[in-house]
Amino acid sequence: METNKQKKNNQAGFTLIELMVVIVILGVLAGLIIPRVMGRPDEARQTKAKIQIESLESALKLYRLDNGNYSTTEQGLKALVEHPTAGNLPKNWRKGGYLEKGKVPKDPWGNDFIYISPGSHGDFDLICLGKDGEPGGEGVDQDINNWEIE
Repeated sequence: METNKQKKNNQAGFTLIELMVVIVILGVLAGLIIPRVMGRPDEARQTKAKIQIESLESALKLYRLDNGNYSTTEQGLKALVEHPTAGNLPKNWRKGGYLEKGKVPKDPWGNDFIYISPGSHGDFDLICLGKDGEPGGEGVDQDINNWEIE
């Protein structure tokens, strides 16, 4: 009887070799996958900037539906979270504002979005200056504009 119990106990776990093989396989997979994922933070930031611009566009359209026009350049995007006190004052400004978190987001690189109303490419222009925070640029430094987002 005792020999059967001993045999069952010996077969219950993994051997050291089996554990080492699993660890080596996980290490190889991590070595192949992590560099691919970690090499794309700037692409992810560009995508996030596009999503933020689309969200701001939606909030601005709601503002216009309530008030008949877009906020002016002077009032800026701040008019989406605080009732404007200068310029063309909105008559039906929504209590609580038009942005869910109650503040105007920064772009993924920590800079302010540029808002121009009326815009040269439509009713308003929304611009993210990219990683370098300067107009123009290529690659990750390239500007992201609302009129170019599909």
